[in-house]
Amino acid sequence: MKAAVIVFPGSNCDRDLQVALERAGADVEMVWHKDTELPSGVDLVAVPGGFSFGDYLRCGAIAANSPICRSLVAHVERGGYALGICNGFQVLTETGLLPGALRRNANLKYICKPVALRVEACETDYLTDYTAGQEVTVPIAHHDGNYYVDDAKLAQLQGEGRIAFTYVDNPNGSVADIAGVVSKNRRVLGMMPHPERMAEPSHGGTDGKAMFDGLMSAMALA
Repeated sequence: MKAAVIVFPGSNCDRDLQVALERAGADVEMVWHKDTELPSGVDLVAVPGGFSFGDYLRCGAIAANSPICRSLVAHVERGGYALGICNGFQVLTETGLLPGALRRNANLKYICKPVALRVEACETDYLTDYTAGQEVTVPIAHHDGNYYVDDAKLAQLQGEGRIAFTYVDNPNGSVADIAGVVSKNRRVLGMMPHPERMAEPSHGGTDGKAMFDGLMSAMALA
């Protein structure tokens, strides 16, 4: 399985994501935001956390207009997989690949701590190695992680089973405690918590590792 990790000015979790994917068995190539084409044969495009372009305008807004994001959108439209974590989730919403928006945290403060997540009954390859209802611990580190959709879109996400993770104790005010959502075809996942920071014992836990391992296994069988 071949993966590409997009790097923007201000990305700071790109190497973490690269290592997590490689340890799960992926062949990973780093891609600069000014590139216009993704590497040949890419299965998964991963958009890492950080502060792309200093979070000017809106978080992820400038990054979403980078040349490489046109190829990202085309990749997804062809049925390719895409994963956006933290700032990457913000970028995916700004490109329109995922619904909703990430607003300022309800307490107006930057939050950096491990949080408990509940794995929802969402049929996606990203959750292959989890079970519905399972609680896992994954760190968050964001100032604009308050996920918002209107009532109609929320009802649609719930009705289509597209909510992947929810917060057990909502830290940022996200609507319906949402921590991560998937696209209609289940191949695009955006989430604010950082599974790549809980992917090996030295991190203090491995609850995030299952996401990468499960995805690699599911894609190998596809």
